[in-house]
Amino acid sequence: MSPGANPRPLKSARSGLPPGRKAREEWSAGGVVLRRVRGVLHALLIKDPYGNWGLPKGHLEGAENPQQAGLREVEEETGLGDLILGPKLRTIDWYFRLKGKLIHKHCTFFLMTSHEGTPVPQEAEGITDCVWLPLVEAIDTVGYENAREVLMDAAHVVFRQKEPAPPED
Repeated sequence: MSPGANPRPLKSARSGLPPGRKAREEWSAGGVVLRRVRGVLHALLIKDPYGNWGLPKGHLEGAENPQQAGLREVEEETGLGDLILGPKLRTIDWYFRLKGKLIHKHCTFFLMTSHEGTPVPQEAEGITDCVWLPLVEAIDTVGYENAREVLMDAAHVVFRQKEPAPPED
């Protein structure tokens, strides 16, 4: 299936918490990584363990702040080591079950740029592919509604700033 194909409906950005239920809170961070390829602004997507295109992200570890965790997780999941941290885009949240426990996950995303290097998926974490797509195509391709919102935030930041977007490879 091509990266642009989206045969499944988008996953919900917010599942909601059933009344009277307590959830364990978890915190993560990640990034929207941008790069110009042949003059066109591209975003990096990863294929997650569920076979969906998404954004690189992961848990905060130890005393890390979200910026540190976001840079570390993006580097780990994509193999890109030249990441430049930009502004915070937004924090998204969702609920899911893990081993019968209800989890409320919060994930803060940052705009990042990368000027060189070929992304390599972190297969040990179930990341099976990394792909650079033109930003508009990435927005259409991503398999999660909340990740689409984060990509649209990145597009708004990049296209309204006066200085040029990331330089070309």
